[in-house]
Amino acid sequence: MTEEKALYNYLIRLGDNALILGQRLGEWCGHAHQLESDIALTNVALDQIGQARLLLSEAANLQGEGKSEDHLAFHRDEQDFRNNLLVEMENGDFGQTITRQFLFDVYQYHLLKAFCKSENDFLKAFAEKSIKEVTYHRSLSRDWMVRLGDGTENSHQKMQDAINLLWQYTGELFEMDESDEVLMEAGIVPDLSEIKSIWDKEVKTVIDEATLAIPDTRGFMATGARKKGEHTEYMGYILSEMQYLPRSMPDAKW
Repeated sequence: MTEEKALYNYLIRLGDNALILGQRLGEWCGHAHQLESDIALTNVALDQIGQARLLLSEAANLQGEGKSEDHLAFHRDEQDFRNNLLVEMENGDFGQTITRQFLFDVYQYHLLKAFCKSENDFLKAFAEKSIKEVTYHRSLSRDWMVRLGDGTENSHQKMQDAINLLWQYTGELFEMDESDEVLMEAGIVPDLSEIKSIWDKEVKTVIDEATLAIPDTRGFMATGARKKGEHTEYMGYILSEMQYLPRSMPDAKW
């Protein structure tokens, strides 16, 4: 595999994560339990969509077929998306959304920190810009994890239920393949096993502070989307809503 092809694959994964998570968080607009949280989640959604645009635009440039980030976002089929299963999971209640966000935020934060040392100019510049946003995302979700986990009996149980549900989707965040190996050799991306060690430590610290517990999954982790494009039942509904207008009016100019 060439370095250019490996980088394209990697950018697609990053871009799809940001795009689908942004779409999910956008569903909260006007529906959160308080105005401050409504605005906060909407801003995080906008940050993720902005990151997706940068990543997919660079991927489209590498593809060299005259397509744009809009084509990659709105005119690919479900099996062509390579986002992690975690980000497409349903919002559920506020606690479930925060738990999903926290698990992803810690991963994304430390990945971006590693990209700041990348030999690739685009990834380095992208990370230096985006880490400012993700630092806020991580702080927001961490604070809510502790507040709700160590809150009332009801909020504690809801947060534990969310962790029990979502934990099985975290293993896929750290899976690696040939694209990773090619880019690691070139000093472009980090070894995800090293990111996982940092992630494990930070997540456990926060979960302990929130008086919650990491579930025993007996080694099972859900997988399939990142490598094979095999998604959950939710993905088709996300794309149906997200892609309806561009597919209905493919020649429209905005």
